[in-house]
Amino acid sequence: MTEDTTIDLDSYFARIGYDGPRAPTLDTLKALHYAHALSIPFENLDVLAKRPVNLDLPSLQRKLVTEKRGGYCFEVNALFAAVLGELGFDVTTLIGRVRWMAPENADTARSHMLMRVELPEGPFVADVGFGGLTMTGPIRFETGIEQQTPHEPRRLLTHEDGFELQAKIAGEWTPIYRFTLEPHRRSDYEVASWYTSTHPGSIFVQFLMAGLPREGQWLSLFNCDFKIRSLDGKAEARKLESVDEIADVLGTYFGIPLAEEDKALALAPYFEQWRAMG
Repeated sequence: MTEDTTIDLDSYFARIGYDGPRAPTLDTLKALHYAHALSIPFENLDVLAKRPVNLDLPSLQRKLVTEKRGGYCFEVNALFAAVLGELGFDVTTLIGRVRWMAPENADTARSHMLMRVELPEGPFVADVGFGGLTMTGPIRFETGIEQQTPHEPRRLLTHEDGFELQAKIAGEWTPIYRFTLEPHRRSDYEVASWYTSTHPGSIFVQFLMAGLPREGQWLSLFNCDFKIRSLDGKAEARKLESVDEIADVLGTYFGIPLAEEDKALALAPYFEQWRAMG
């Protein structure tokens, strides 16, 4: 039986609220990148519920489009890469080592999916799946220059490990991840995703994480801590005091609908531990 590799573009465009051009141009890439980033949240609820994370296209369409859920990088970026490919973009999927909030000497694994898109204007980096710092626009694959996105500035630097993506936060450049230009296939991501979603040491199996950019703002949820941060660095923070309150925030702010089963499997077993962490 041959796997279905086609994508329902009309349903996807409805999901992200996009009704613009479909030609594989830079303007289309920018518009799709922004609409996707602001519509499909980063979240790891299935991992916490101990459900398998499936990366085949029918599963991604069902979860992210039909069921209006979010996912982590291997899911949301795989869907975006499939959409771009269907539209005629030349896309290469890559993998990186996360450096965000990691000590300089920490040895991090290849656990983040991103993509390189070739255009007549040159190559661009696209990435709609990095938690609370998801890029809201592609950046030109050019090192050493500050590049503006609809949210914070980004830059690429050369590094002994290949390239390093950085974000400018509160006036300071912060490493996000490092990557090479070696192409990767779905089988590569399935191995990395399996580790990320099942290994006891993975942060994804221990902590609740959700992230979503809005116009001029960032939404982030880490365990019981909900934060709305503006681009000037000012933040409104709230401590959530119950499973129902977490579920309400996920539904109201992140657009993630949770059934009672979701709350029972993905939130309730961990809530007291998260609250005790302060």
